[in-house]
This record gives sequence, C-alpha cells and structure tokens, in this order.
Amino acid sequence: MQIIINFFETVAGFGASVMMPIIIFIFGLCLRAGVGKSLRAGLTVGVGFIGLNLVIGMMGSHLGPAVESMTYNFGFVQLPVMDVGWPAAAAIAFGSTVGAVIIPVGLLINIVMLLTKTTQTVNIDIWNYWHFAFTGALVAVLVEGLTGSAAQALAFGTVAAGLNMIIVMVMADVTAPGVEEYNGLPGISLPHGFTTSFVPGAIVLNWIMDKIPGLNKVDIDMTKMQVRFGVFGEPILVGTFLGIVIGAAAGYHLFDTSAGPSILLLGITLGAALVLIPKMAAMLMEGLMPISDAAGELISKRFSSRGKVYIGLDSAVGIGHPTTLAVSLILVPLAVFIAVILPGNQMLPMADLAVIPFMFVLIIPVVKNNGFRAFIIGIFTLITGFWIATNLAPEITQAAYDSGFMQAEIAGGQLISSICDGAVPFTWGILRVQEWTTPVIGTVIVAVISVAMAVWNRIRIGKEAAKLAAGE
Repeated sequence: MQIIINFFETVAGFGASVMMPIIIFIFGLCLRAGVGKSLRAGLTVGVGFIGLNLVIGMMGSHLGPAVESMTYNFGFVQLPVMDVGWPAAAAIAFGSTVGAVIIPVGLLINIVMLLTKTTQTVNIDIWNYWHFAFTGALVAVLVEGLTGSAAQALAFGTVAAGLNMIIVMVMADVTAPGVEEYNGLPGISLPHGFTTSFVPGAIVLNWIMDKIPGLNKVDIDMTKMQVRFGVFGEPILVGTFLGIVIGAAAGYHLFDTSAGPSILLLGITLGAALVLIPKMAAMLMEGLMPISDAAGELISKRFSSRGKVYIGLDSAVGIGHPTTLAVSLILVPLAVFIAVILPGNQMLPMADLAVIPFMFVLIIPVVKNNGFRAFIIGIFTLITGFWIATNLAPEITQAAYDSGFMQAEIAGGQLISSICDGAVPFTWGILRVQEWTTPVIGTVIVAVISVAMAVWNRIRIGKEAAKLAAGE
C-alpha cells in the first residue's frame, strides 16, 4: 500500500501540465485511438494547460497589485485573514494524510460508480482530486481535535473526501448537457470540486429570478452583444477597457512605467488575457476531441444501456466563455469592495482573485448564458464564499500546520484561508454537520445524502438510456 501511495504522490507532484498528458496518452491507448493520435492528444492538452496557466498567472500577477493599490487608495481596512491562493490550498491538501491516499481512493470510487451506473463521468482529471482531499483534511483536523486520535482523523477524513467526490460526480453528470450546449464542450463533464459547489445556489437564485416580474425579462447575452456592438463588443476591447478602469482606480500613471505599472499596460494585459484564455481552452479541446470520439465509439458499442458517457475534466476548459470572462473581470475589483464592507468577513481576497472565473463555468449553463443573472448570482456567491472562507480559516490554518505548510505564518498567529477551496459550500457543509452533531452522526448524514443522490442519478441515467435506445 505504501508503494502505491508513494507512486500516486509522485505522479500528483508533477502537476496537471505533466500529469494530464500522461493520463490522456494512456487513456487513448486503452480506447485504441492509436499511439500517434494518443501522443499528439496528450501533448496538445499539456500545451493547453501550460498556456492557460501562463495566461491566468499573468492576469493574476497584474490584477493582484492593482487591486492592492485600490485598497490603499480608497482607505480599505486590512482584514486579518490572509488569502493564500489555490496553489497553497492544493499543497495543503496533497500534503495531508488524506491527500496521500486520495488518488487511489478516488479512482476506486469512480470505477464503482461506473459499474453501478450511478455516474456517466470517467473522471480522468486526477490532479483535481486535491479538492476532495482538502475537504478530508479539514474533517481530519476537526476529528483529531475532538478525539485526539490520528487514526480516526484519517478514517473520517478519507470517508468525507470520498463522499464529497460522489456528490461532485453527480453534479457533473447533471450539468453536463448544459456544458455541451452553452459552453460548447461536447462529451465533456466538469467534476471539479470548486466549480460544482456553486451550482445548487445558482439553481435556487435563478429560479427566484424567474418568479420576479420584470427581472425575469432581463437577458444580456455576451455573444449577441459582440455581434451587436461589433468591434467594441469583442473581448480584446472589453478587457482593455476594464483594465484601464481598474488601473485608474489603482492610481497608476497613464504611460509612465518607471514608477510602476501603467494604466495602458494593465488594460492591454487584461485585453490579451480575454483573447488568449479562449484560445488556450480551444487547444485543450483540440487535444481531447480524438479521445472523446474514441470513448464515444467504445461506449456506443459495448455500453449502450448506460446512456451517454462523459470525460471528466478540469473546469479550466470552460473559462474561455465570453460571459464567464466578462462577468468575472467586472467582479474582481468589486470582490474587494464587497469583502471590505461585508459584516462578518475577515478575509481580503488577493492571491485567489484569478480563480473567480472558475466560479462561473457551471453558472453559465444554469442561467443559459444570461450575463445579467450570472452577475447577480456572482455577487451572492462571493458574499457567501467570503463568510465561508472566514469561518473555515481556523481549520485551514491547522491543516496547513499539520501538513508542514506555511509554518512561519502560523507561528506568528496568522490565520489563512482562500477563495479556492476555502469558500466552497460543500466543504463547509460536510465539516460543520460533523461538528454540530458528532463525527459518526455527521458522516452518516452526509453518506445518506450522497448515496441518495447517486441512486437518483442512476434512475435518471436509466431514463436517458431508454430514450437514446428508442431514438428520441
């Protein structure tokens, strides 16, 4: 078992940019797509991930200082909880005891769900199993604090991570048709622990807006706006304009870069990000299409009674949508303002501002590409997320200490959190139900919910398969 754990820890340590091409190549060979096609597909996906990470990193490195300057210019208070960002959260998750076993556990859960027809998703996005491990790591912190037993902490944490994965897999199946239609990703589902967590709230808020007269008629389609406004509606100009506004609010100089970043540099950088992110996402899809086609052929031949089967990927493939990018870019500076004035919030978003687009990937199909509704839901999502991130800060800080991460900050009494995954409703719910009851009762409650969702999903999949068999 230790050899297996060490192997998966080594693979996970490569990161998504290296690990995903290897997985895609092996998966392609298993699907008999051929060595050449599988190799090209894997390398193309790797290039897409590297390009996407570079562009998002560039956007974050320019947005972060601009937003920080805004906080000083407008006299915003400095909040005590530090936003350490998703790389730190991933390191904490994989550095925990739950993180050491999450990949084999996650693969086993996916296989069992496929065999029992409780999922349609083949989740090859192994890197992002860290989201499930993060939940498990926080549960382990809670349980060890209550019982003093490291063995019980590992057991309850691993179970919590697995149950979280089951819930996310069902959510990925349910949202997959919308991802195909509105995100333009055929044969793809997004079992992403961060992105899927905001879907239930989006469904509820979208339903409420459907019932409000007048409000239910407002529909801003960014794709149609691009056509209507011509060149002025294109992402490059939208991004440049928003960058100029943010740069001006940050107090940057218009041209002079000797004293720091300029307004025009920030504008052109954000304009470039809105152009390059969709192109990098398209490259990811280019690499995945041969594998998706091969998977579709295999499923249609041997598993026709199973309904449609999706390849589960990182939600990064969907952030290039025009509405996702436009709404996210507007909400980035607004997020800081909300965090400062929000009663009960203690975290100032900084390192994780670049992950805000990931919140909207699955909200877009829920609102059917309505930019206005995505914006309104985004505000509520940020408010809820900040409260959750603040509430989880003690457990996240302790998990960081247990995994050996950021010891200097912890020694100084600094609480840490993040938007990704510190602001995730699923993680908060799984953790708090165990705290408010007992670890045993809380685990039973979450298990009942996850199993009920899996059984309901099996019934839904059966009905879909029957329709496909009937040619409907």
